[in-house]
Amino acid sequence: MSCLTITEVSKKYGINANTVRYYERIGLLPPVPRQANGNRYYDDGIQGWIEMIVCLRHSGVPVEALYDYTEMVRVGDSTLQAREDLLIEQERELVAQQASLQRSIDRLRHKISLYKNGEIKANKSYFEEYKIASEIAADNKKKQEFRDKDKQF
Repeated sequence: MSCLTITEVSKKYGINANTVRYYERIGLLPPVPRQANGNRYYDDGIQGWIEMIVCLRHSGVPVEALYDYTEMVRVGDSTLQAREDLLIEQERELVAQQASLQRSIDRLRHKISLYKNGEIKANKSYFEEYKIASEIAADNKKKQEFRDKDKQF
């Protein structure tokens, strides 16, 4: 690797230059050196940070969790277990999202099958069958727990 401009970094990693600036502004990247004319230049070390961020973002890690992760990386090896724990939690969240998406896909497929076999004309309500009310309540509870957890920090 060598020193690259923001345009070159953007092209190399397939991300928008504004995204690179955003990552710098919110503290995901270490301070980016500038040339005499004010242009940023990204050395090997910063490109390594960008690669890590891009890989984790493409793994579904949200920016908020990524911020915590990068802070731990800066601290060093004493945070290895905490970083692993953070990634395990992110995996759990993605698996929960996957299950929710699969449930939605299954329901839509069922509804489509009702059209195909003509049962849709029966005007049956699936609100109770699918237990939508209890799922909404559970989702709201999870959201509230997340907000409460977020307030602790």
